Amino acid sequence: MAQQAAPARTTGPAAAFSSLRGNRPFQLLWASNLFFFGGVWTQTLVLGWLAFELTHSELLVAVYTAARLAPMLLGPVAGALADRYDRVRLLLVACVWATGAVAVVAALASADLLPYWALVVGGFAIGIAQSPSQPARMSLVLDLVGRENLSNANALNSMAMNMTQVIGPALGGAMIAAIGAPAALWVSTAWYVASLLLLLPLRGLRTRTAAGGHASTSVLRMVTSGFRAIAGHRLAVAVLLVTLAANVFLWPVYQSFMPVFAAESFGLDAAGLGALLTCAGVGGLIGSLVIAALGDFRFKGALFVIGTTVWGLAWVAFSLATEPATAFALMVVIGLASAAFGVLQTTLLLMTTEPAVHGRALGLQELAIGVMPAATLVIGAVAERVGVQHTALGAAIALVVTLVVLMLAVPDLLRLGRADDGTPGAATEEAA
Repeated sequence: MAQQAAPARTTGPAAAFSSLRGNRPFQLLWASNLFFFGGVWTQTLVLGWLAFELTHSELLVAVYTAARLAPMLLGPVAGALADRYDRVRLLLVACVWATGAVAVVAALASADLLPYWALVVGGFAIGIAQSPSQPARMSLVLDLVGRENLSNANALNSMAMNMTQVIGPALGGAMIAAIGAPAALWVSTAWYVASLLLLLPLRGLRTRTAAGGHASTSVLRMVTSGFRAIAGHRLAVAVLLVTLAANVFLWPVYQSFMPVFAAESFGLDAAGLGALLTCAGVGGLIGSLVIAALGDFRFKGALFVIGTTVWGLAWVAFSLATEPATAFALMVVIGLASAAFGVLQTTLLLMTTEPAVHGRALGLQELAIGVMPAATLVIGAVAERVGVQHTALGAAIALVVTLVVLMLAVPDLLRLGRADDGTPGAATEEAA
């Protein structure tokens, strides 16, 4: 196991980067994630803009987004693979595939040979590289840093994502305006190459998976046994329900309709769209830094649920906004509140499940995220009839109501805290 010894529990600015200090494997993984998500966020803006530019249809933009996100439905299988095979090798394969898939789309766009249907197919291919690799990427973090550093490490990973959410869209929007979308796609291809190179030194690293004892177990049996094991943890199920609600109601709005909000609600061009997403990234970066500085703090569950509720309320305000300045400010608040959701959903899920099923637990999380394509199609059809503002308003209200009901039904979720508080994830028994 490459896990580092846990340092003494500290909080404050000095503790914000504690997982990175003296931990070379996690340093490499973190830097690789930085470049990987840089490619993801550049593509999110560029390909979404191209889809809207080609079709001028909210529904067809939603269809493209659904295709891009559909591979998330492979989450349970991907989680079983993360529990069975070497996680570093799985990430290397994902990076190679992502590099090739984006390069093909960029080449077609450069040659002016990218029709809408090819954009949809390309988005699906890129999604195959991104989504199924997530259980391996996230469970590897625990292997490298240990339980007491898990919240800090996940916050640093979220910070990497938000840093790229600041840089990627701004760069993509500026490049669309200056030299066109194909150049921005080539930039994201280069970022995947950098991510791959940073992972190469981790080959041969011995993680929990390498000695996990699953070599003779079929993937199907691992998936079914993982379902049974995780279903027995009420708190883990509650965490997954929050993830499910967020991806049914609000993430489809953010993933699909930001180009529509920018163009139709606020009169912004591609650079303005990039600035909107950058504001969300700035807020998310600040939120991630705050959570990282808290270290292994108490009441992670309360921050998770209440922060996600505030996120929904901020979307209510954004859907009612009419001025660009207000929209930019609300995007910062949205990013700030979303950090509590983005960082702590993974931390709490790993804390409330046994180590033997961590990959599969994260696979179920990916499946909960994977409902987004179907939700996106429904929300896209609604938006086609009533407009994105009313659609976003209704979705945000639905999320807030769902979270209030969940808090009343599972109050113990609000009390989930430190790694040594006796949560089920501290157990070590194997799942069949």
